[in-house]
Amino acid sequence: EGAGGRAGGGAVGDPAVGGGAGGAGAGSLSTAPGLPPPPAALRPRLVFHTQLAHGSPTGRVEGFSNVRELYGKIAEAFRIPPAEVMFCTLNTHKVDMEKLLGGQIGLEDFIFAHTKGQRKEVEVFKSEEALGLTITDNGAGYAFIKRIREGSVIDRIPVISVGDMIEAIDGHSLVGARHYEVAKMLKELPRGRTFALRLTEPRKAFDLIGPRSGGGRSGGTQVGSGRGTLRLRARGPATLEEQPSAFEELAVAKVDDLLESYMGIRDSELAATMVELGRDAGDPDALAQALDAQLGDFAFPDEFVFDVWGAIGDAKVGRC
Repeated sequence: EGAGGRAGGGAVGDPAVGGGAGGAGAGSLSTAPGLPPPPAALRPRLVFHTQLAHGSPTGRVEGFSNVRELYGKIAEAFRIPPAEVMFCTLNTHKVDMEKLLGGQIGLEDFIFAHTKGQRKEVEVFKSEEALGLTITDNGAGYAFIKRIREGSVIDRIPVISVGDMIEAIDGHSLVGARHYEVAKMLKELPRGRTFALRLTEPRKAFDLIGPRSGGGRSGGTQVGSGRGTLRLRARGPATLEEQPSAFEELAVAKVDDLLESYMGIRDSELAATMVELGRDAGDPDALAQALDAQLGDFAFPDEFVFDVWGAIGDAKVGRC
């Protein structure tokens, strides 16, 4: 059956592949009126429904704490190697970067897994300092293109598309690299020279092939629905939380925009972590120390940290 063909039914069927689609198992958070929720050990395990984006039966996944484990569960359900999973979108089988799975999954969200498709080698002449790319990663070793700026160097190369995984630059493998490392490498390539990109595009069903999307601005689409969200973390266990507050949504969107403008990356989980640290910090210096302690690998510049502090402060008072 084609992708998305059965989305919307109840949570039934075998625990592997088969059955209807409908997000987390109904009643995952329910309790009798006036009574507190049951202890964690007695709560039902959260079950999410999934399909391969290019078309497949419906599978069910549960018992994961981070994105890498989620990809492993998806691979088990469809009997494919975990390395075949490139990234996931929520509630759409399309390569829609506004619906990209980041650090949280709504309890009613349906997960579509995009797997590896055609590989391609592309020669790029760097005629300008900025290539026009925004890079993100899947949390499990693959960096891919999240946005292509209209009119940019990359936009003028039709074979390169949003969703393509950047597998290598000039033969240097980038599998296992973080998005900021890939963005830095592209930025540091000298202007006026040609370099080679090895890309892998998401596998497409014939009816999904359409015009390239440059990707819109994120922040307008809330990822997560239902009565709560499962927050996935790079370090530590997943946690079940209420939907983000208006402050958190606004602050994460603003910090994600700053990540793109300063570093050429987008990462909603990273932005959410920075907002958490900034919410508890008393001043920009305290935020800088917290970022160094938890996210020192990024080596954020001072002006970026100051702008993050300002963005979080603006979100607290509701300024856009």
